[in-house]
Amino acid sequence: MKILLTGAGGQIGHDLIGSLSAAGHSVTSTDLAPRPPSHAHASGAAWLGLDVTDAAATEALFEKVKPDLVFHLAAILSARGEKDPKLAYDVNQTGTWNVLEACRKAGVSRLIFTSSIAVFGPPPSGPLPDPTPDDVALHPTTMYGVTKVAGELLCAYYTKKFNVDCRGVRFPGLISAAMPGGGSSDYALFMYVDAVRKGGYDAFARNDTRIPLMYMPDGVRALLELAMADRERLTRSIYNIAAFSPRADEIAASVQRAIPEAKFTYSPDPRRQSILDSWPKSLDDSAARRDWGWKPKYDLDAMTDDLVPRVRRMLELGAILSTH
Repeated sequence: MKILLTGAGGQIGHDLIGSLSAAGHSVTSTDLAPRPPSHAHASGAAWLGLDVTDAAATEALFEKVKPDLVFHLAAILSARGEKDPKLAYDVNQTGTWNVLEACRKAGVSRLIFTSSIAVFGPPPSGPLPDPTPDDVALHPTTMYGVTKVAGELLCAYYTKKFNVDCRGVRFPGLISAAMPGGGSSDYALFMYVDAVRKGGYDAFARNDTRIPLMYMPDGVRALLELAMADRERLTRSIYNIAAFSPRADEIAASVQRAIPEAKFTYSPDPRRQSILDSWPKSLDDSAARRDWGWKPKYDLDAMTDDLVPRVRRMLELGAILSTH
């Protein structure tokens, strides 16, 4: 199968490219930036420059590649998006429109859209249900969330209007050994990274902060399973998916199982904490489990057992260079 990825240089693309290539697919990876060093394992996949905000360039590339399946990953995440809302709008809103139009014109039959828990926000009538189901009123508090809501609606529209089979997941905060790209859930990964490289971490979230999280291997598997699911089995375009919802201090305790000397403190950043507080504490993913058999493999401690050695290897290789 010919598969094209937008935003392949980000956190999800790092693992998704490898899984697709290992399965024998012909993968074309696109991003505005050059191939990152951490993506060297996927050297067999083509890497092309693409700015999804450029409609003509996007249409031309899709027409040239003629992919059977597109994973639309290009996005500006929540924390970075609040610093530059126009950039977030241009990439997330206009970029998604351009990609869907390119799919329509090039005859692409299926697109996988990556949405987020950032579509949720505190409703005027009170807190979100816990767990939060697929269908509640959406009141996002960030430009990232606003554009993801619009992207979800565009997916449903293009499916009904133009027969572009657009389906997607609302990701929890994703954690992997690849460095994140400016999301508000980044504190969770840095609890691992800085425990290894510095012996501790001063989190920008309160110790009682609780949001849905997921280990990247489960996130990639969810994308692949949804991409290959029979359309007849699907009752909706966008699905909640869930794994675990720990407090920040529960993450710390899990890390300390592997690194007993690690020390953690908490200095909440008001801007990012307000975003975290607007999100669900946990997600109801019963529709995904029913329709396409979704089920996570990793809980918090299983993730810790797998992730800490990976972070150590990435640091030894010099692949984790970012600061925060």
